[in-house]
Amino acid sequence: MYDESIQRAARRNGVRPIVFDHPSRARVLSIFDPEHEPRSVILTGTAGDGKTHLCRNVWEKLTGDTGGLVDPLVHASCTYGGKKIPVHIIKDLSEWAPQGGATWEPAKEEILRRFCRSIFDPSPSEVFLVAANDGQLIESWRRLADDPYVSRARKVFETLLVEDKQDVPEVHLTFFNLSRGSSAALFDRTFDAFMNHEGWAECQKMNAGDHDFFGANCPIRHNYELLQNPLVGKRLRALLELCDFNGLHVPIRQILLLLSNGVLGHPDAKDCLMRPGDIQALIQRGTVSKASLYNNIFGGNLPENRRESITVFDYLDRFRIGHETTNRVDNILIFGDADDKFRAHFNLLVRSDKFYGADEQYRAAQLNYLEGADDEGKHKPFLQQLVSKRRGLFFVIPESLEDELALWELTVFKYAGEYLSRLVAPLRGKRSIEQPIVGRLIRGLNRIFAGMLVTTDRELLLATSLSFSNAKISRLLEDRVSVRPRLHEKVEITFDGMVPKLTVCLTEDITRSLDLHLVRYEFLSRVAEGALPSSFSRECYEDILAFKGQLLAALAERQNLHKDLETEHSLTVRLLNLDDSGNPVEEIIEVMND
Repeated sequence: MYDESIQRAARRNGVRPIVFDHPSRARVLSIFDPEHEPRSVILTGTAGDGKTHLCRNVWEKLTGDTGGLVDPLVHASCTYGGKKIPVHIIKDLSEWAPQGGATWEPAKEEILRRFCRSIFDPSPSEVFLVAANDGQLIESWRRLADDPYVSRARKVFETLLVEDKQDVPEVHLTFFNLSRGSSAALFDRTFDAFMNHEGWAECQKMNAGDHDFFGANCPIRHNYELLQNPLVGKRLRALLELCDFNGLHVPIRQILLLLSNGVLGHPDAKDCLMRPGDIQALIQRGTVSKASLYNNIFGGNLPENRRESITVFDYLDRFRIGHETTNRVDNILIFGDADDKFRAHFNLLVRSDKFYGADEQYRAAQLNYLEGADDEGKHKPFLQQLVSKRRGLFFVIPESLEDELALWELTVFKYAGEYLSRLVAPLRGKRSIEQPIVGRLIRGLNRIFAGMLVTTDRELLLATSLSFSNAKISRLLEDRVSVRPRLHEKVEITFDGMVPKLTVCLTEDITRSLDLHLVRYEFLSRVAEGALPSSFSRECYEDILAFKGQLLAALAERQNLHKDLETEHSLTVRLLNLDDSGNPVEEIIEVMND
């Protein structure tokens, strides 16, 4: 799904491509307006973020040529303030630059040197538009022979990447890092363009028979209609939003791949994707249930090695949907048809689905599973189907039953729903976070900071040990930080538009923040419930201890501001203990200096 390939395929087949306004399109095109000052542009990000597409948009604006970009380097011109200035467009630096350890061709190297000179020229006589994956961008400039402009440009690129900025003063360059955009926002645009393409209306006009493509029993049609269900779209979007909050960016190409595979996937079809000519045979063989949208969303129709090589399926697999479950959910799926306690839910969630519910294959596998208690060979087919059925329940459990059936416990992040609804949503609405949420996070931090089952959530306990600050058990209490505002102390949860942050304020000027990614939120919440820190995530545990080290350094900075000038004649040690309820109790030990 490269932009140039899509354009050729669309012309060859007489089909309009799936198109929508890229979130950065208006800002990129505005730089090439006559009233704008001459300025170069770099488009960077991961593969599939739309860099080539935006280069083509600029080319069409400047030349009127809708034939696309064929050569990796093309030249146009733009009129700025009545003066025509050359515009050089490198649509893909990785395609244009020499591969591997090959040396630069002199002409190509000179182009990049001119680019470096132009961005530092107070009145540029030419401008450039360069598209490059972020790693390729820095690597290409490292391979250029150094001169003052190249070296300076390389430092500017690194600053813009690391500090996530679009520009720096006195440099005529605007930097678009497309991978910083929201995957959920990209999903909204891609989903609308995919679902509302006129090709679907043409399919619906075919008046197909029950066993034909887009007929009443066609799985492609059913999958398309399932995507129109608001609940399915909402849950799918939530997963992509949670990817954002885990620092996992899903580019446009991967979202298109996800939607296409969701509608067309079937493990028995060629390339695991259904074509119109496959439908009749699949219906006659009774294998329609293998085309389940719910399973395809996670790449369940693909061989394992192929699925693992595709970014979006790798990211979604980290939620472990289909592999995580609860006793109640499995009881509904396994015994619901025969047990009065579970039959109502089984009928609502499974039996009512004539396509992907309890078909003949499912019932046969279920019977073999129940009767073959000692035969592992009889277990496997049903256990494989259970994965698909659990995935289906994640998308069909109605909102009214989310709490009763513990929807998010079907994922490895059981606090993920709460993270979106009770943390992110209030922060976006500029509302305060409920005290029980803040309290749980503080309790989790205290248990890691002290290494003991602390129950208090009104104060943050900054404790260390005689050996080093990151010891598992820390009983030397350095200070308590009030959660509620007291003088200039407070602990609050803030939002910068990208990720929630837990911010500890020691004074007006001395603050430290911890990014509350979904994994860290889940980690702190589970520790607050009693889980051992290292049992969930060693990486998270070390991140929290590093944050504790930052807070201890900030505390020392505050103490230095108010240090008594008189010589101290004693050393006071505050030894931390817990009472029977887990509340912190101090034992003060004073050591005199002779």
